[in-house]
Amino acid sequence: MQASKIKRTILVTGGAGFIGSYLVDSLVKQHNAIHIFDNLSSGKLQNIKHHLHRPNVTFIKGDLLSYNDIQQLKAYQFTHVYHLAANPEVRVSSINPETHFQQNIVATYNLLEYLRKNQDSPKIIFTSTSTVYGDASKIPTPENYAPLKPISIYGASKLACEALISAYAHTYGFKAIILRLANIVGPRSSHGVIHDFIQKLRKNPNELEILGDGTQTKSYLYISDCIDAILLATEKSKKQVEIYNVGSEDQIDVKTMAQIIIEEMGLRNVKFRFTGGVNGGRGWEGDVKNMLLDISKLKTLEWKPKYNSQQE
Repeated sequence: MQASKIKRTILVTGGAGFIGSYLVDSLVKQHNAIHIFDNLSSGKLQNIKHHLHRPNVTFIKGDLLSYNDIQQLKAYQFTHVYHLAANPEVRVSSINPETHFQQNIVATYNLLEYLRKNQDSPKIIFTSTSTVYGDASKIPTPENYAPLKPISIYGASKLACEALISAYAHTYGFKAIILRLANIVGPRSSHGVIHDFIQKLRKNPNELEILGDGTQTKSYLYISDCIDAILLATEKSKKQVEIYNVGSEDQIDVKTMAQIIIEEMGLRNVKFRFTGGVNGGRGWEGDVKNMLLDISKLKTLEWKPKYNSQQE
């Protein structure tokens, strides 16, 4: 690909992960120069191997917690930075909060410091999470809901990252887009309730353990809808810092989801075993029992999900 045809020079942290690799798929089609930065702790080369032969795609194995690894980026000037690198396991935070502090907050700070010192104010696009709202009293929950009181270390770490990005944007002249994602599902996903259910049923097709009481109700968004939202927000956002909810317009409870997965796998007579959960039937400490995002702001950009939670 000739340099004259390159539209943008883009960094994607966590680009070998679930969402990151699909984002890379779309960015490549737009004739961008893509630099994927990933430590492969949860991401997989398998997710991006079909791009590694391309002259406009560069893979850099690196960790945002390593100063020397980050210095590998000095050879490039980025127009856009999609920051997806993070530890995605919400449950981990109740057992080992240090994980999310380091891999989410410190990693984001290190990236921002690198950009401040070495880059010419690229646009930063950050994937945050619906868990920053905690147990919201308003459902669907809009972006201006307050106060934000996350109930998991994961949610708190993402909210801290949002605050850092906002501060750096206003202080050092960056533009930033923060995307608060619902539960994103689809092929290549390696965590989350759907992945967990499938793995459990493959091991034991006669019984399914369900964390909590099964009434946890949340919204799920298919990966293609998520990527469309990210790209549209990138193109249309003009403010210094813009925040968007990204999710579907409906909800589904965990028990119903389990029933759908069992049906799709062609299984019958599967016995459910509920763990009972904690704090009123949650699957784990920090599990938000009821989540549905108000996506009306994103819909003003002419985006609408093609799939609902039950179609995922």
